[in-house]
Amino acid sequence: MNKSITKGASAIQIRMGGYGPASTGFSKALKFMGDRLSAEFGDAVDIKYVWNIMDFGYRSEDILWLVESGVLSLGYQSSSYLTDRVPELGLVDLPFLFANRDQARATMDGELGQRLVQAIEDKVDYRIVGWFENGFRHISNRLRPVRSPADLAGMTIRVLPSEIQKRTFALLGALPQRLDLTEVLEMIVAGTIDAQENPLANTVTYGAHKYHRFHTLTGHFYISRPIFICRAQFDAWPKALQDAMRRVAAEAVAYQRALAIEEEREARRAIEDEGCQIEDLTPDEHAAFARAVHPMMADAQETYGDLLRMVAR
Repeated sequence: MNKSITKGASAIQIRMGGYGPASTGFSKALKFMGDRLSAEFGDAVDIKYVWNIMDFGYRSEDILWLVESGVLSLGYQSSSYLTDRVPELGLVDLPFLFANRDQARATMDGELGQRLVQAIEDKVDYRIVGWFENGFRHISNRLRPVRSPADLAGMTIRVLPSEIQKRTFALLGALPQRLDLTEVLEMIVAGTIDAQENPLANTVTYGAHKYHRFHTLTGHFYISRPIFICRAQFDAWPKALQDAMRRVAAEAVAYQRALAIEEEREARRAIEDEGCQIEDLTPDEHAAFARAVHPMMADAQETYGDLLRMVAR
């Protein structure tokens, strides 16, 4: 056991939070981190969890200020939620940026990921210790099968709070609405919004598949979730704890990403068991979606320049 932070000190409180049930890979990854820190530092740390802040009346986006202010020590959130404050993150909101999971992971773990970490830390009072995988996102809706952009015409769809994601679906012919998760869940149940887009695991976790019969595997965005820590708390920790947190976070990322693959398989089975219709696009159909948003990629060359060249090939 690491004794380096126990002399004459009360336990260091670490409160980890998220916005999903304890059964999700993200919650399991937080517990993974906490267990390893507890094993190393014993009663020198006091670790507690708030699995789902929405259970306490918060919006999912509130995890950002809850951590920045120090109410929580550590959290995660899709990077899209930070694009208004950290414009560089808009790069990884671009549609069809990554061809596959390996390319996406290599990019987020490589030079581009480090540049984005620095961009966040320059503008927000966080320390970033890793990137969880939210994964490739797909479309579900209550109206009709979607196999081409034309099928989205006039369809209202929730998108994350990102102007790039909003423009993507406008180019695809839909009517995008930037909404917090709490808002869209209510609208899906009420049928006042037609569609949403999420990884399959999220679609099942939040129950959208019980109201949306039609699912299309577009893989249009790949989104990561930074693991962020209140800067004031992290910087006040002894170096041994800082180093340990970075180490266990890296281990937790690998653990969560492995869980994500199985969660996707299980979610697809759950969607099929619900009697939903899943559209697997042909390469030509997939290419039609990519062509429809090509103007964004042309603009991105000018907007993101060197950052875009850091995408792994």
